[in-house]
Amino acid sequence: METLRRTLLRHWLWLAVNLGALWPLAQLLWDVWAGRLSVNPIADLTTRTGQAAIILLLLTLAVTPLQILGWRQVTVVRKSLGLWAFFYASVHLLIFVGLDYGFNLDFILRDGLPQKPYIVAGLAAFLILVPLALTSTRGWMKRLGRRWKQLHRWIYLAAGLAVVHYLWVAKIDLGRPALYAVLLLLLLAVRVPGIRRVLANRRRRRPALHAGSSATRPHPRDARKPVR
Repeated sequence: METLRRTLLRHWLWLAVNLGALWPLAQLLWDVWAGRLSVNPIADLTTRTGQAAIILLLLTLAVTPLQILGWRQVTVVRKSLGLWAFFYASVHLLIFVGLDYGFNLDFILRDGLPQKPYIVAGLAAFLILVPLALTSTRGWMKRLGRRWKQLHRWIYLAAGLAVVHYLWVAKIDLGRPALYAVLLLLLLAVRVPGIRRVLANRRRRRPALHAGSSATRPHPRDARKPVR
């Protein structure tokens, strides 16, 4: 029991993130089973899995800003967030190709791609995520060396294409996709060297300020000593 408690305390963030990432899938399956989907169930399934993929992509990109601000423990969930994003993107694509087009790839190539450019953006985002997911292991990190980081920087383009895909699909109701676009721009802006330096310097100043204030405050024992 004590071992289990220690494991939970040590890995609480990893457990919380993975359980949280399961929630959209669990909710979706429950709604399918209970018949709570909208009048257009295929569109409902496609939209919700796509939204989950984009949210998890944004959360993956949020790890670096949180690290810059001093929360280094969050690094342990970056891989999980990225893999869950790929999982929901895969389900999203399967629903679209299987339920919407009946796995008729010829029809998709002839009718879908030329007439619906948002499919191109979404497919491009997914194809970028494939090698990122496949090379997410430590073994691949060692094999690729410096090239591993260069490869995984393509997540920025994948996230951008995913948001563009959603904006294109939404057409009129742009509230949610526009919010995702703004969040993505903010997450990318934090990576600009100048902005990154400012945030890092502010984080470094905080401990120094706290240390300075505590240094000027007399120790309780000293306060009780009579002045000689």
